[in-house]
Amino acid sequence: MKLFVGLGNPGQKYARNRHNIGFMAVDRIAEDHGFGPWKSKFQGEISEGRLGNEKVLLLKPMTYMNRSGQSVGEAMRFYKLDSTDVTVLHDELDLAPGKVRVKAGGGHAGHNGLRSIHEHIGAAYDRVRLGIGHPGRKEMVSAYVLSDFAKADAEWLEDVLRGVSDGAPYLASGDGGKFMNAVALRTAPPRSSATQKPAEKAAQTKRPEPQQESEPDTHSAMQKLLDKFK
Repeated sequence: MKLFVGLGNPGQKYARNRHNIGFMAVDRIAEDHGFGPWKSKFQGEISEGRLGNEKVLLLKPMTYMNRSGQSVGEAMRFYKLDSTDVTVLHDELDLAPGKVRVKAGGGHAGHNGLRSIHEHIGAAYDRVRLGIGHPGRKEMVSAYVLSDFAKADAEWLEDVLRGVSDGAPYLASGDGGKFMNAVALRTAPPRSSATQKPAEKAAQTKRPEPQQESEPDTHSAMQKLLDKFK
């Protein structure tokens, strides 16, 4: 079994906050892959299902961000999982909006949710870092992450959530490369002809020069026969 943890804060007040993109991601996975209904357990909400051949438990801690580790630790111990069976999906200030990266282990970089998880299960768990960008100054961070996504963010946010959901089976099987490919197909798809540069389109649409047609042979049958004996 794998445990996918989405980080966020409980309640409608925080539902569209940048800090809640982890909740949004596991909600999308549950919806797209036919997971069971959300139930209250482990100081959080859980939903069970399958991704590929792997049984997966989705968890949204309801403890508020800075105590997320309590919920994660309870679920991990109940199912007798190792920390390496856990993948945490969370907001990432150090990535531009729309960027996604996977990471195994490492520090918490000051993220309160990750800091709490470190305290309860250690650092040896996987992360999916969902870029939200940085407001520019340290003192602005708290207000920024606890603010809703702007309307202008809607398109890239939808692409990220769809990409994460598309790649979730690869994430469950431990194939980070294929997961990232699935995300990229949503967030950076191959350019269509409509978005190609004029020079590229011209090169592809340039027609070959027409070949000169040979002049019709107007010789009579008798003349053709005489020509053979010249």
